[in-house]
Amino acid sequence: MIAKAKKVLSSDLVKVFSYTGFSTLIKLITSYITIKVVANIIGPAGVALVGQLQNFTSIFTTIGAGGINNGVVKYVSEYKDDDKNLKKYLSNGFKLTIYFSGITGLFLVFLASYLSRWVLFDEQYYYLFIFFGLSLILLSLNNFFLSALNGFKEFKKFVTINIFTNIIGLLFTVTLVWLYNLTGALIAVVTYQGFILIITLFYLRKKQWFSKELWGKWDKTIVKKYFSYTVMAFVTAMTVPVSQLIIRGYIIKEYSITEAGFWEGINKISAMYLMFITTSFSVYYLPRLSEISDNKTLKKEIFKTYKIITPLIFVTLLVIYLLKDLVINILFTKEFYPMKDLFLWQLIGDFFKVTSWLLSFIMVAKSMTRLFIATEIIFSALLVILSYCLINMNGVVGATQSYCINYFIYFLTMIFIFRYKLYKTT
Repeated sequence: MIAKAKKVLSSDLVKVFSYTGFSTLIKLITSYITIKVVANIIGPAGVALVGQLQNFTSIFTTIGAGGINNGVVKYVSEYKDDDKNLKKYLSNGFKLTIYFSGITGLFLVFLASYLSRWVLFDEQYYYLFIFFGLSLILLSLNNFFLSALNGFKEFKKFVTINIFTNIIGLLFTVTLVWLYNLTGALIAVVTYQGFILIITLFYLRKKQWFSKELWGKWDKTIVKKYFSYTVMAFVTAMTVPVSQLIIRGYIIKEYSITEAGFWEGINKISAMYLMFITTSFSVYYLPRLSEISDNKTLKKEIFKTYKIITPLIFVTLLVIYLLKDLVINILFTKEFYPMKDLFLWQLIGDFFKVTSWLLSFIMVAKSMTRLFIATEIIFSALLVILSYCLINMNGVVGATQSYCINYFIYFLTMIFIFRYKLYKTT
């Protein structure tokens, strides 16, 4: 038993948890303060509007980056010891990021008024989309360089930059919310991340790969490989956030913007405690799966990760459920107490979400584009359909019930798809 414990503690995944643990703790603290301040000042209705804008910005952040960030992680990880190919992948990724972010930014600026009416139900917020369009190229370049850093497995620098990002985000958001209330919260959503590029460039200035020529020749083969990730990322960007936009809009239409704020609140809670898992997935798990070439090692890595992650997420969810009153009181205000009814189904859904991710990441790591697209579209559509049905039957709690059912089915589907890799003995 002691030997097994030592083996687990010495694993790369646990080491990454130790590297990212402090960063995630900082992010949790900054997220807590941000949510608390925002909830106190703008209330449930304001939280719902902020959620609308955050979903929208997540879509266009992906589009502005060309959707290639996971591809950058994969190919840098794969060719980090091959200088010639590494330079090609970095230069082509850099150019794609510049072009995608520039074109997308212009699109946002020119359609600002229309987008304001569609996303925030009022044309008066048009300037937010102009701000976002102008800062998108900075945000996209920052994400490109962070993806490259992740591919090189430079965990400590990656973590340090993320710590600064979280602290700056906190100061930026709290200051703007304090000064301008809801308007300040919305401005913070679309602007602060662009400033982080300065910090990233400072940390990368002495890196050998960073000082090399990043504006090389186009390579059609490499661009084609990146485009498979573009397609996957765009599908994700146009399914998960869009489905949330649709569901939130439906709750607002059928019930109220306050009820939508409660649903947004439970999503915020999920996002906070899932940070520990998702951070380690992106920093360790994706690069690790990308570099594994044989099925036996892949199977071993998957089961090792399940043994670590599953007990951790189960205990976390159980504690949160038992202390849900305290969680609401700490994170929000008494206005949000009706959210208590949403916890059970949301937490069960989160469990199946994490356990299914351990398998679905294989699709990204191995460029299984068609399968990834099909599952993303099918399950996002299923989530919306289930939500409409169960919200009509059971009220807002139906949105969390549909979330739980959807991810349970997704988990079973991932087991079925990857059963060969999981149960093959050789």
